[in-house]
Formats: sequence, C-alpha cells, structure tokens
Amino acid sequence: MTTEEKIRNIIAEQAMLDVADVTPDSTLESLGVDSLGLVEAIFAIEEAFEISVPFNANAPEESNFDISSVRSITAAVQALIDQQTP
Repeated sequence: MTTEEKIRNIIAEQAMLDVADVTPDSTLESLGVDSLGLVEAIFAIEEAFEISVPFNANAPEESNFDISSVRSITAAVQALIDQQTP
C-alpha cells in the first residue's frame, strides 16, 4: 500500500466515507472533516507512519504541514518519512 493509499484510508475512516470518495484533490472541508476529525486523522497518520507531524491544531495556519488537500497531506507525510530514512 502506498503512502497516498494509507492516507486516503485514514481520512475516509475519519470522515466515515468510502475510500473511493477520497481523491488526491479532495480537501478536508469538502469531505466534511471538522477540526476534531482533523486532529484524529493527524494522530492516526502519526501512528500509521511512525512520524511526528508538526501540526498545531490551535493554529493550523502557523504549521508547515500543508493540509489543503489529500495530495498536499501525502506530500508532507512523505517528506517526513524521507527525513527519517537514514
């Protein structure tokens, strides 16, 4: 399973949607993911990929973690994974 597929599965689970409804161009807002769902998705992503996401739920605009779309989340997660690889 690719990084994108895992992230799509996590977001689909949080939004209670079919994974087919979660596309790379989907925004969390368009999927109906609220702030609590976002925080839960971030925790699930951290656990699934064994990474620490630099995200402040109280000030998401101050984060370097781009949550504007599923594609941007995938790219940000992949960058964190790549940083950990020795």
